Formats: sequence, structure tokens, C-alpha cells
Amino acid sequence: MQKHLITLGLLLISLGAIAQDDALARLHDGGHVLMLRHAIAPGFGDPDGFDVEDCATQRNLSEEGRAQARTIGKRLRAEGLIDITIYTSAWCRCKDTAREIDITKAQLHPGLNSFFEDRGRRDEIVAQLKQLLAALANGPPAVLVTHQVNIQAITGQGVGSGQGIIVKPDNTGEVKVIRSFSP
Repeated sequence: MQKHLITLGLLLISLGAIAQDDALARLHDGGHVLMLRHAIAPGFGDPDGFDVEDCATQRNLSEEGRAQARTIGKRLRAEGLIDITIYTSAWCRCKDTAREIDITKAQLHPGLNSFFEDRGRRDEIVAQLKQLLAALANGPPAVLVTHQVNIQAITGQGVGSGQGIIVKPDNTGEVKVIRSFSP
């Protein structure tokens, strides 16, 4: 009985890996987007008085986070996703995640900036993010490196550090959730 449970467990793990690869394969289809939370950056929020222009004042990637971002880049390259566009938040942990993915130079986009510390900006930032998603609806595949609050505002789902959700946006910026992504 124990041997059968082990075999079943290994089968389920294999099916999960196949499903992950299948989800990444969707990015080859036009209009699919990976909304990715920045890699591991220990802590919660940013320190009081942080400056988005000064990485020394922010919560930043750990070495584990940098390795996690490199792993994400390897997975994307292994899937043949070398002609993707990457957009990022202005926060250093997002820019560094995009840099460590090492596929292309990331473009800053205000719709990916965090509103965790300033909930009053939520509607403005989410509107900018929906405009970006609408612009990507029929375009080439893209990765959006952002924050938990942004992903949850669009998909209704939470993700851990370095995790994401593959979505198919429409021309209004609304999305259909396709599958979760883990490095």
C-alpha cells in the first residue's frame, strides 16, 4: 500500500510539473501575460520614510531571492521565451527581479507600482495597470514584475514571492486567469 501511495505522489508531482510547463507554453500564444510577484525580499512592506528612488531605504531581494529570479529566467528561456517584453515596478526588488531574470531590459510602468503603503492611490494604479493589460491583449507575450497587491487587485488571487499568475487580458484590461506559476 505504501509503495502505491509513493507512486501516486510521484505521478501527481510529475503532472504538476507538466501543467506548469503547459501554462508557460501559453505565453507563446499572443496576448498571454505572466503577472509575477517580485522574488524573495525578506520582511513586510517598506520601512517608514522609504524612497522609491533609493534602494538603500527599501526592502530588497535576498541572495535567495536573486537565485529565485535567475531560476525563473532559466525556466522562461528553457520554454523558448526569449522574445518577451518585461515590464516592472519602480521598486528596487522588482527591478532587481527583472534584471536577474536576464532576458531583456525591463521597462518601468507606473501601473505596476505598489500601493500597499498608499491605499489612496489604488484606483489610479489599478487603472494604469488595466490600460497596460488592454494594450497587451493582442500583443506578444509579456512578464509584468510587480507586487502582491497589484496581482490581487487584478486577479483576486494572492501569490507568494517569485510566484505569479498567467492571464489572458481582453481589450478593456479585464483578465481571464489561466494558471498559477511557481519557479
